[in-house]
Amino acid sequence: MSGSSKTETTDKVADKAHEAVDKASDAVGKAEERIRGSAENAQVRSEDLVRRVTDYVHENPLTSLGLAFAAGVIFSSMNRRR
Repeated sequence: MSGSSKTETTDKVADKAHEAVDKASDAVGKAEERIRGSAENAQVRSEDLVRRVTDYVHENPLTSLGLAFAAGVIFSSMNRRR
């Protein structure tokens, strides 16, 4: 192989590698955007759920207390069996 041919081959390989890195970078960027969007959506839904539960507890304090007590009894009995 002549020096010019080696340089051309090296340049072609470098170009292909550069293209592969660019494609991978684009794919990672798109995945990151989707993950960020999903995380933001989950945060909004979580905040909405907390708000709804808080509103329910304020509107129904005795029912909420009874449900919490029942959940505690069930959780305690499940852990005793182990």
